[in-house]
Amino acid sequence: MTLTRSLDDLALRRVVLVHAHPDDETLWTGVTTAHLVGQGADVHVVTCTLGEEGEVIPPGLRHLEGDGPALADHRRGELAGATRVLGATSHLLGADGSRGSADPAPRWRDSGMAGTPAADHPDAFATAGVAAVDALAAVLRELRPDAVITYDPHGGYEHPDHVAAHRATLAAVASLEESPHVLLVVVPRSWAVEDRSWLTEHVHRTDVVVPGRDDAYPPSVVADELVTHVVVDPAAARVQVSALREHPTQVTVHDGYYALSNDIAARLAGREAYVLVDPLTGAPGGGTDE
Repeated sequence: MTLTRSLDDLALRRVVLVHAHPDDETLWTGVTTAHLVGQGADVHVVTCTLGEEGEVIPPGLRHLEGDGPALADHRRGELAGATRVLGATSHLLGADGSRGSADPAPRWRDSGMAGTPAADHPDAFATAGVAAVDALAAVLRELRPDAVITYDPHGGYEHPDHVAAHRATLAAVASLEESPHVLLVVVPRSWAVEDRSWLTEHVHRTDVVVPGRDDAYPPSVVADELVTHVVVDPAAARVQVSALREHPTQVTVHDGYYALSNDIAARLAGREAYVLVDPLTGAPGGGTDE
C-alpha cells in the first residue's frame, strides 16, 4: 500500500499531544509537532510525568539517576528546551503549585516499568485513573483543540505510563461536549522494514546495536493498511533533531539516527504515521474524518 494521505488533509489549527515523559514529545511526534507549527497551527504538549525513573546516559550527569526529584528537575529543563525548539506550548498534567514550588510539578510521577518499586508509589501515573482523566479533560476543555494525538493502546512499547496516557486521553475526549479528531501514533510495517535496512547499511559504530532483520518489532508497528495519515517533512525532521539534543540525559543523537540508554540504534527518518480513531470508542475509522 502507498501511504499518501497527509495529516494536512485534516486542516488542523489547534492540536494537543499527550505524552508520558519528557523526550517522548520529540521521539514520538517531533516531526509532526514541528510540521504543524510550521503550517501555522497552535500546538500544545501535555506531559504527564517528569520521568523520575529514567536512566541517565552522560557520565557527568549519572549522579541524577535514582534521585527522582533531582532528575525530575533536570528533565523539566530538558522538556522546556525541546518544546521551545519545536515551537509548542508545554503543559504539565495536574500542575497547580500545591507542592509549594514556584515552578509547579505534574500531579503524578513516573511509574517505571511494571514490577519495579516505582510502580507501587502512591503517585504513580499508571494508577492515577479517573483523576488523570479529569485533569486532562480540563485542559482539553480550556484549549478546545481540533485534534488530540497520543499513543496506541499498547503505549508504543507497553510502558505502563504510555498505556495510561492512551487510556486517559480517550476517556477525557469521550467526556467532552464536542469531540476533536483523535490520532494514535503508529509505524507502518513497510517503514519499519526500510528503517532497519537503512540502519544496517549506514550504522557502523561499535557502541550501538542495530536491530536484526528477524528481531521482533514493537507493537506500535502495524500493517500499512491500518495507517490513515502520515507526515513526511525533511525540514521538520531537522527541527526534531535539534529538539532531541535538548534531552541529553535520555538520547544520544548521531547522523540520521539516535540511541537511548539501551544503545539500540533507531532511525530519524523524518516521517511519522497515525491511525485516526473514533473519538468515543477508540476504534479505527475515525468518526470525525470528513
